[in-house]
Amino acid sequence: MEFKGIDLFSGCGGLSLGAEWAGIKIAAAVETESDAAETFKRNHPGTVVFNKNIETMDPARVKEEIFAGESPFILIGGPPCQGFSVSNRQSRNMENENNSMYLYFLEFIKHLSPDWILFENVEGLKLFEKGLILNKILKNFCELGYKVKSSVLNAADYGVPQMRKRLFIVGWKDEKIDFKFPGAVNGGKYVSVDEAFSDLPGLRNGDCFPALKYRKNSGLSEYQRKIRNGNGETYNHFVSRNKDYVVDRYKYIKQGGNWTNIPQELFSNYKDKSMCHSSIYYRLRPDKPSVVIGNYRKNMLIHPYQDRGLSVREAARLQSFPDDFTFWGLLGSQQQQVGNAVPPLLSEAIFREIVKYAGGGHA
Repeated sequence: MEFKGIDLFSGCGGLSLGAEWAGIKIAAAVETESDAAETFKRNHPGTVVFNKNIETMDPARVKEEIFAGESPFILIGGPPCQGFSVSNRQSRNMENENNSMYLYFLEFIKHLSPDWILFENVEGLKLFEKGLILNKILKNFCELGYKVKSSVLNAADYGVPQMRKRLFIVGWKDEKIDFKFPGAVNGGKYVSVDEAFSDLPGLRNGDCFPALKYRKNSGLSEYQRKIRNGNGETYNHFVSRNKDYVVDRYKYIKQGGNWTNIPQELFSNYKDKSMCHSSIYYRLRPDKPSVVIGNYRKNMLIHPYQDRGLSVREAARLQSFPDDFTFWGLLGSQQQQVGNAVPPLLSEAIFREIVKYAGGGHA
């Protein structure tokens, strides 16, 4: 059986990468941001990428052009979620236009009628409006003929060196199937920041190197061996150039510390410190998984040993992208692509379970 799918709101392709690792061919992707679409194209050369606003897409035409009129095995995607995010204090409300983007996801389901669906979003969706929005989405899927289950999974439980929780909804048509989400694969041991990128080259504030060789290392962690590309080089070693006063602040922050470690006289331009959450100016602990890699430039996440922000490659390592996955666009765009992505190792674990159920691997 050939497993083919389509990825909506695909971003740079983290969700699709996990699907492909699990044996699912992503035949098409839809992404409105041009840099993210280009990154997807360069890393998924066999996929048709529609760099378009999904509102302008005709699902029936996509079904005919991509799947020859047949229903695909799976439809996946993570609609924009700013309006549901608990970290978004300014526009976390019903009026945020991103909150209705899942309706286009529903339209594609109606026309393509896939055997399986996977919907990904922020953990905050579970609590938003006391769960009413999540229940509405689940009801919508059921009305389209799918059995559904939802769960919040922590990426760190699936070999990702990052404490990142995401909500997943899986839907399927076969009444005989009772899908269960995969359990943790790490045996209770998390991958640490050091295990993630201790073999990467040292960098300085503002460095910009498209490619560098690995740091000479006496031994590699299991995670590093898994993530390396085998050609001796890594890519996207781009670090934001912070102003001198920002770098001065970094010097006061211990591993596991944050903005509260900064002397008041160096932090006086912050008028309302009540808006500073615990991940602002957070220096990563080398012996623990990372905090969430979201907008890590804005949050000023700090390297565990060096007084600088994280490089694109370091952030990609913390998201479980392999070293041969390269990012396209200006620095800010690359940083956003990495932060927005679903960790491929996390998505792979879910897709492997889906493939097992679809292939009769579960009773």
